[in-house]
Amino acid sequence: MASAGVEVIDLGEPIRGPGALSGGWRRTLQLTIAIAKNDFKLRFFGSVLGYVWQLMRPLLLFGVLYIVFTQIVPLGKDLEYFPVALLLGIVLFTFFAEATSAAVSCVVVRENLVRKIHFPRIVIPLAIVLTACFNLLLNLVVVVVFALGSNVPLRWTWLGLLPLLLGLVVFTVGLSMLLSALYVRYRDVQPIWDVSLQITFYASLILVPYETIREKHEVLASGLLANPLAAVLQEARHLVIDPGYVNAADAMGGALRLLVPFAIAIGTFLLGLWTFNREAPRIAEEL
Repeated sequence: MASAGVEVIDLGEPIRGPGALSGGWRRTLQLTIAIAKNDFKLRFFGSVLGYVWQLMRPLLLFGVLYIVFTQIVPLGKDLEYFPVALLLGIVLFTFFAEATSAAVSCVVVRENLVRKIHFPRIVIPLAIVLTACFNLLLNLVVVVVFALGSNVPLRWTWLGLLPLLLGLVVFTVGLSMLLSALYVRYRDVQPIWDVSLQITFYASLILVPYETIREKHEVLASGLLANPLAAVLQEARHLVIDPGYVNAADAMGGALRLLVPFAIAIGTFLLGLWTFNREAPRIAEEL
C-alpha cells in the first residue's frame, strides 16, 4: 500500500526491444550480407595461408576416414566412386556443423551490439549461416575437382544439387535460429548440441552408406533417411556421383515418404522462426 502523500506512478508495460525483423526484409537482407562478408574476411585476416586453413579441416578428416574405411575396413568397396561420396558427405556435414555450432552462442557473443544498436535481431544467426554458405561453396569446388579427377562423369543431373542445397540451408537456418534463441536463456544448449552433432554425423550415412546398411537392416537404413541431412546426402550421391547410389525416394520406400524429411526441415524452420521472433524483444534484458 502506498504511503499517504506519496504519488504512485504507473510505469506501464516494460519497454520491448527490437523484434526479429524490425525494419523489414530489405534491411534484414542488407545487414545479413554485410555482416557475413565482414565475418568471412576477418576469419582469415592476418593469416598467411588464409582459406587453406578452412579447407584443411574437411580434407584432413577425409584423409583419415578414407584410409580407415576404404583401405582397412572397406565399407564402400562395392560402390562406385565411394571416396568421392565420402568427401561430399564430409563437406555437407561440415557446413551443417559449422553453421549450427557457431549459431548457438552467436547472440550472446554479440552482446554489446545487441544492447547498444537497434537492428533486426534475426540478422545475427542468418549471417552465421551465410558465412558458412561461403565456405560450403568453396569446399564444393574442391569436391568437383576431386570428382572429375576420379573420372566421375559430368551429367546434367548435377544441377539437381542446387535445390538439395537450398533445402539443407533452410533446415540449417531453422536450427540456427532455434538454438541461438534458446541459448540466451538455457546455457545447457551448447553441450547438448555438441553431443547431438556427434550422433548426427554417424546417423547421416556419411561413413556407412545406405546401400551397405540395407543389406542387414533395411528398416533402419530407411528410417535414418528421415533426417533431412541424410536424405539430402543420399539424393546428392545419386544425382552427382553415380546412379548406382539409390535415390532417396526409392531408399525410403516411395516418393510419398520423402514428405517426412521435407516436413521436418520446414517444421524446424518455422519453429526456429517463431521461437526467435518471440524471444527477440527480450534478448537484451536476458543477456
